[in-house]
Amino acid sequence: MSIKISQKDIKDLQKDIKNAIEDSMKDTYKFYRKETPVRGGNARNKTKYTETSSSYNIESRYDYAGPLDAGRSKQAPNGFTKPSFNFLKDKITKSFKKI
Repeated sequence: MSIKISQKDIKDLQKDIKNAIEDSMKDTYKFYRKETPVRGGNARNKTKYTETSSSYNIESRYDYAGPLDAGRSKQAPNGFTKPSFNFLKDKITKSFKKI
């Protein structure tokens, strides 16, 4: 018995993995923004998602992100980074199971 994997199979798998990661990160960005406390909307409006050829970034571009993430807001007593990271792990796990 043997397994034969073609170059096309490998490229298709690489594409599926890349798409799963991209989709998971975009969904995590939406989750992260939703978990970010809102009073006037500044924190959510200054939360940005960027993607480069080598990384995916979700950034809270405001001075008080640290205290909010530490649970200073009643709206997000557990912060938003750790719940978002757990969301990402679950999302990627589910996506990879489909591949």
